Amino acid sequence: MAAYTSPEHHPAFEEYCETIFELAEDGTTVIQARIAERLDVSRPAVSEMIKRLAESGLVEVLDSEIGLTEEGQVLAETMVRRHRLAERFLTDILGLSWAEAHHEAGKWEHVISPRVEAAIVDKLDDPTTCPHGNPIPGSGYIEPDLLPLADAPTNTDLIIRRIPEELEFTPGLLEFLEQASLLPGQHARVVACSPDGTLTVEVDGKPVGIGSFTANRILTTLSV
Repeated sequence: MAAYTSPEHHPAFEEYCETIFELAEDGTTVIQARIAERLDVSRPAVSEMIKRLAESGLVEVLDSEIGLTEEGQVLAETMVRRHRLAERFLTDILGLSWAEAHHEAGKWEHVISPRVEAAIVDKLDDPTTCPHGNPIPGSGYIEPDLLPLADAPTNTDLIIRRIPEELEFTPGLLEFLEQASLLPGQHARVVACSPDGTLTVEVDGKPVGIGSFTANRILTTLSV
């Protein structure tokens, strides 16, 4: 498929539009406080940047909720696409860990040209998701109906499908999930649930404890 193209923007504009896209993708109401938390910056800094983005025609604000304009959506999808392609390249071709790939892709996304993007797509045979199962914009991926791990019935075969972006930004969590083999495409089974919402999940015959925060965000399908 043809590579995405977009006007040149400052990396900070790209990062903010990408963040707004990802928060909305995860079902989070996009307000300044959520952006500040995700980017680990101050509320005044976010307020100033949102003002600049609005003046540039990239975002619009209605009743404190922030949304992307058509131009902002194109920019955000370009950045998300390149980030997720970079993650896939870094893990599949270069053998980096999930956490390393996520960190490095945050740099790559701002410098990948349309020509390099097209070459990565060709090298990877046009992938549809990043290593964590999140859809690559423009790939034509059709997502199945997904079930949070926390809502899955016990002793039922599941397939891990997606580790949402929110979990990628939780310190140490990507490393834990990768080491525990809680990877997209992996079969798993909830074998117990404690009163505080902690799950015991069996993966590759080994029990893994998953806290409620994570269990409510990992997305699965029933194995059929």
